[in-house]
Amino acid sequence: MSKTVTLKDIARETGVHVSTVSRALDPDAHKSLTDEVVERVRVTAERMGYRRNRLASGLRTKRTMTVGMMLPDITNTLFPPIVRGVESILEPKGYASIIVNTDSDPDRETKLVEVLLERGVDGIIDAAAHRSDPRIVELSRQGVPIVTVNRQIDGSAIPSVVNDDAQGIRVMLRHLHDHGHRRIAHIAGPQSLSTGLLRLNTFEQTARELGLDLPREATVLAARFDEEEGRRCTDHLLRQNWKFTAILCANDRLALGALDMLNKRGIACPGDVSVTGFNDLPFLDLVPPGLTTIRVQQFDVGRLAAELLMKMMNDPKAPIPTTTILPVKLIERGSVARPKSR
Repeated sequence: MSKTVTLKDIARETGVHVSTVSRALDPDAHKSLTDEVVERVRVTAERMGYRRNRLASGLRTKRTMTVGMMLPDITNTLFPPIVRGVESILEPKGYASIIVNTDSDPDRETKLVEVLLERGVDGIIDAAAHRSDPRIVELSRQGVPIVTVNRQIDGSAIPSVVNDDAQGIRVMLRHLHDHGHRRIAHIAGPQSLSTGLLRLNTFEQTARELGLDLPREATVLAARFDEEEGRRCTDHLLRQNWKFTAILCANDRLALGALDMLNKRGIACPGDVSVTGFNDLPFLDLVPPGLTTIRVQQFDVGRLAAELLMKMMNDPKAPIPTTTILPVKLIERGSVARPKSR
């Protein structure tokens, strides 16, 4: 059995002190050394087959160099770019992420939080937070570094990185209004999530500003942000006496479900009903007729959240913004047209 290569072995081979070897191999500490020394140590370590002992390092620094990342639905294509954004910051710093999937179930979320804590994660990036999330709030109060992404927790000072949901809904509703739509239905997201509540409130406020007299039946609440709920909610809208010319959906998956239900009913989009989404998931341009939607900055949400978490873990006294809001953009495709003249 081959002998494990240690820092002392590398120091002996390179002719520098053990502490110099340690700093040269540490992404956060090597800046105090010359490039020549860092390169020489790294090349020697690689040639000798050195592998850093994370367990031993963790015992010394009281860190595991791992970060927990909580996702509400691992099958949702919204989240891979966010994960990539997080990893773009963590990996160069020597951190690894542990990804858990909550299925948007609060009980499952509570269990998985405990799993992450048992693994000794140094911090948590939470993309699965509900508006009421007492366990996450309590952990933050206890000093666990936490950043939420895409969502916020009511009344909490936990830092969050979100996209401008309000501006996205305002822009989209005005876009439909500019195309001549006055009878606009809304499939709203779950009200237990900050995104669902904010987008619904903004829809209602903007409708009033535009002078749209929309009845209560113009809005239907989805239980989840998925295609099945999009179909159910669209079916519900079609069964009402109130006739609409457009459906503004709170996210793309709801919109895809709406398009499917309209197609099954023989209702053309955008000829009979215009449909819009939110997020700009991959391949929406390939789904006939091409979904008009709001593009959010998925990668940058993850990147900025990881940067904030790194600051919180390395300098607990550093000032951290409570909310970071990223701009959004309207993406026009083929799912919006002027309503048919009566």
